[in-house]
Amino acid sequence: MSGSRQAATQHPLERIDLGEVPYTEAIEAMREWVQDRRAGKICDRLVLLTHPPVITYGSRTPQQELPRADSPIPLVEVDRGGQATYHGPGQLMGYLVMRLEKNGGPGDIVRWTEQGLIRALDSLGFESVRHDTPAGAQSLVGVWTPRHEKLASIGMRIRDRVTSHGFALNISPDLDEFTKFTACGLPEVAMTSLVEIAAEQGRSAPREHIVRDAVATAFGATSHSEATNG
Repeated sequence: MSGSRQAATQHPLERIDLGEVPYTEAIEAMREWVQDRRAGKICDRLVLLTHPPVITYGSRTPQQELPRADSPIPLVEVDRGGQATYHGPGQLMGYLVMRLEKNGGPGDIVRWTEQGLIRALDSLGFESVRHDTPAGAQSLVGVWTPRHEKLASIGMRIRDRVTSHGFALNISPDLDEFTKFTACGLPEVAMTSLVEIAAEQGRSAPREHIVRDAVATAFGATSHSEATNG
């Protein structure tokens, strides 16, 4: 462990791999993981998985930023930070269930998450950056290409010093879905993916299992198990 997370939590981080899980089922499972983490029944977790198509949004998301009422993709209100975003096949989700130490806070975990994703992408040969958010501006939390396309979104919740939710990294999703609403509250920002970047570079994008391994290594998730719950 190093950097911001060391200031926030010093517990081992367990890697758990799931396949495609419906969003509402994953959220129910995550609530149980959070309860178990508070009770000390499990250690900190990085859960890697994918979702069928879904658009999620927070309680503060303006109505005009959401897709039209006749959208064929389910729309789900969630209890995390951040604005509306799309999840679907080709996108790697990472849910972080971690207990914070007394001297850690939301900024520490968010920066640690950004830095972990940047390290993972660098190991795969993709350059990426994070941005500080100017005062009064819409949040720029996440991971970006040097030309300001968004590659990964981050939205977390902290309650009773335990985190939940996490990040979404675009490997090969249908990017057209992001254009049907205001993604992340940033109408002027284009979303991109590893497939798009790799194609521009004349190479193949890494397969999902390679990306999972790179992310787990960068986050220091040293153990590995497979589960559907608990």
